[in-house]
Amino acid sequence: MRVFVTGASGWIGSAVVHELTESGHSVVGLARSSLAASRLEAAGVHVVEGTLDDLDVLSRAAESCDGVIHLAFKHDVAFSGDFLGAADADRLAIETFADALAGSGRPLVIASGVLGLAPGRVATEGDGVDAGYQVDQFGSGPSLRYNNALMTLSLAQRDVRSCVLRLPPTVHGDGDNGFVAALVGIARTTGVSGYVGDGMNRWPAVHRNDAARLFRMALEKAPAGTALHAVGDEGVAIRDVADVIGRHLDVPVVGVAPDVAAEHFSWLSQFIALDSPASSELTRRSMAWEPKNLGLIADLELGHYFSS
Repeated sequence: MRVFVTGASGWIGSAVVHELTESGHSVVGLARSSLAASRLEAAGVHVVEGTLDDLDVLSRAAESCDGVIHLAFKHDVAFSGDFLGAADADRLAIETFADALAGSGRPLVIASGVLGLAPGRVATEGDGVDAGYQVDQFGSGPSLRYNNALMTLSLAQRDVRSCVLRLPPTVHGDGDNGFVAALVGIARTTGVSGYVGDGMNRWPAVHRNDAARLFRMALEKAPAGTALHAVGDEGVAIRDVADVIGRHLDVPVVGVAPDVAAEHFSWLSQFIALDSPASSELTRRSMAWEPKNLGLIADLELGHYFSS
């Protein structure tokens, strides 16, 4: 298949590109900078220059391909305070892909998340697929992104083989610069490895290579209107993560009171205390997908998160 991938040069996207090309697919990648373009060209990707705001570029690329994997999101805009703007740009991109693929039965696979999907219990692939579903935990911006995922699932009615692939907050591996790397950085800066409350709240996790393989499998065979969970670890206690960080950095492991969590964890404070485990049982059974790589704690123990 000829596959258009947004976010192709990113942390997850580069693994997806490798997975696709190794499996015999050809990749067209969106590049918003010359650096991203050079990285994609080195990986054997046909480069299309543009951003998520260039809807004509997105439309032409999607029309020319056999399927789309949409990974890009304006995280820099979202975390600078304009989550509404980032979610709106995401919606417009998905609508553009939908128009380009409608009536063709071609696949559209988008990245979404499991964090906050079913707070306090184990989320399943059946959560968040109804039209009335709302996510209020993070405010209106993230709720809109979940609505974008709902819209994507509904595209099955337009003969698009749509799939929402939900990722854990931690997609880990050597080179990760996400939430766990941020926790390591905070521990270095503050001199303590922290967690909120008793630290027994749980986060799911997956190795990025396992996630990349599921994206490829979803592109190839996920039925229309499918929600999948790329979850390796159903729920890792944040206290256990903090313990490993503390031991590797040789700093104390401490509980941070909720009323000072914002000061200690900065932007991460709105996520760090969430209890949001998630199952991938239905995904494993329906897609014959099984994680092959290390879980989060074993990956942390390798030491690459602490090498710099």
